[in-house]
Amino acid sequence: MSDQTSNPSPSPLTTRDTPEARAFRQALDVISEVEPRVSELIRAELADQRRFLKLIASENYASPAVLLAMGNWFSDKYAEGSIGHRFYAGCDNVDQLEALASQLACEVFGAEHAYVQPHSGIDANLVAYWAILAARVEAPALEAAEAKHVNDLTDEDWAALRRDLGNQRLVGMSLDAGGHLTHGFRPNISGKMFDQRSYGVDENGIVDYEEVRRLAHEFEPLIIVAGYSAYPRKVNFRVMREIADEVGAVLMIDMAHFAGLVAGGVFTGDFDPVRHGHVVTTTTHKSLRGPRGGIVLCTSEFSPFVDKGCPMVLGGPLVHVIAAKAVALAEARSEGFRTYARAVVDNATALAEGLQSRGGTLVSGGTENHLMLLDVTSFGLTGRQAESALREGGLTVNRNSIPHDPNGAWYTSGVRLGTPALTTLGMGPAEMDEVASIIVDVLNASEPTVTSSGAPSKARYTLDPEVAAECRNRAGALLDAFPLYPTVGVV
Repeated sequence: MSDQTSNPSPSPLTTRDTPEARAFRQALDVISEVEPRVSELIRAELADQRRFLKLIASENYASPAVLLAMGNWFSDKYAEGSIGHRFYAGCDNVDQLEALASQLACEVFGAEHAYVQPHSGIDANLVAYWAILAARVEAPALEAAEAKHVNDLTDEDWAALRRDLGNQRLVGMSLDAGGHLTHGFRPNISGKMFDQRSYGVDENGIVDYEEVRRLAHEFEPLIIVAGYSAYPRKVNFRVMREIADEVGAVLMIDMAHFAGLVAGGVFTGDFDPVRHGHVVTTTTHKSLRGPRGGIVLCTSEFSPFVDKGCPMVLGGPLVHVIAAKAVALAEARSEGFRTYARAVVDNATALAEGLQSRGGTLVSGGTENHLMLLDVTSFGLTGRQAESALREGGLTVNRNSIPHDPNGAWYTSGVRLGTPALTTLGMGPAEMDEVASIIVDVLNASEPTVTSSGAPSKARYTLDPEVAAECRNRAGALLDAFPLYPTVGVV
């Protein structure tokens, strides 16, 4: 898909024999020869994505070039280790490819070092955690035992080291305030690795930096995690770094959601995570619009430890996905991508205003990034009911907890809405206002039902069928005007 944000006049689905159309049709024909059910499901997924307005903040549409870069011979290669230090022979091309992807990541984000092997954002965070532990705990401990060679350490020495590694402290944003599972949520491995405390938001839904400072001084963590999965505001990373420095902590920033806004030059100065973080992790999809995968960026202090992600945490890198990461990072260098990143935020602002003007309640009262949280309790619904009703009305969203959510993390009281995908299609503020209207119309026409015992259900609902049909038609009209993958055509 070409950068549709650079072409304000959307094109209908083409029937021309474009290179993209030929590539995907031929690929599906080859797959069909082996297992036609797989090729049909791939076609069905494209058709499905063309039928619904995608408002999931963590999803986007990768370009045809990114998608095609994943289907190649690099998929056949094992390459455990790092550049120039592989556990397998025959990695000359892999080394060059990984070096290129790392170089592009450093250029795009202004980082000292980049590690592009993580398979996902969670993997990237695990690599970061263990690299920080190795740099700040394990390495000094081994140096203290310098009278012994590492191979001569006794079982008691290693037991003491494990005890030190396992007794470290971490502070991260709580899940209901907008943090991620990997920021210390107790059921997650991050909450089991560390002695953990969480910071939240104030009554206005905004991070209270003085409360973060108080907690950091009281708890004295090894790591402070900044960044978010469902927080609709900017984070002042300069202040977070000041707090980390005051207590001798490592500032780790998870920018998986807003990496595209950093690459596109929207988040700068105090709000640039790479400028202020010791270690920064990200996914490569979401707002960066690449393949599903992860990256770790860091200062030179942590680079030797980050580069040991394999075999420390990871297995064999997905080299074909690294190829797609390189393509996406090359795309992110363009002026068209910078235009896209600005449009993502402009569209989020327009969508938020459209919802609020129609009576919608947003956590924190609005947005400063690519996402917002709509509190659906004013519609008498849970997040799960709203998610299902909106899907029936032609929109794909995900339910999400809101601060101090009475319905918990499964049913929730909110839905998270994001604009990266619709912006990729070329939609603008006028279309966002129509999307807001569709959302409110669906929710106003939805009602919770009762369980078999007569109690209000948190999952079941009814939606006026006439309203549902009308909203699906309105959603379809937008998608007809701004089609997905127009150069691919009908496959």
